[in-house]
Amino acid sequence: MAGTSQGVGAASNRVDVDLQEENPMDRHIPEVIGVRRTGWAALDRDPQQDTVEFNCPHCGAQSQKKARRERSEYRFTDGFLQDLQGEGTQCHQCKQSLRIVPIVLLHDQAEMHRFEAMFLAAPSEVA
Repeated sequence: MAGTSQGVGAASNRVDVDLQEENPMDRHIPEVIGVRRTGWAALDRDPQQDTVEFNCPHCGAQSQKKARRERSEYRFTDGFLQDLQGEGTQCHQCKQSLRIVPIVLLHDQAEMHRFEAMFLAAPSEVA
């Protein structure tokens, strides 16, 4: 046909995923443990702030984000109130995606010390 472009009906041969991989659509987003401090555990900050604190597994930067879930959605698991659904976020420093799961709700200094002894002393292994 006169006046039509040659490339209009042709399919593109460009591929944006590596087909040599076993599962090219499998994307792994690293998971980290988040801490949401309330009550006596949050005396060092403004009481109106309700944040989740975490460390980025990519660059090691300490960061925080606003908490999204209500406190009533947390369930008692492994000795702590936790949100096992977690939240997705992005590191503010290196801009890499990560998933914060679980989010542990800590209310007083005794819970903070117990949490640090259980979770932060041992090196985390994420599969």
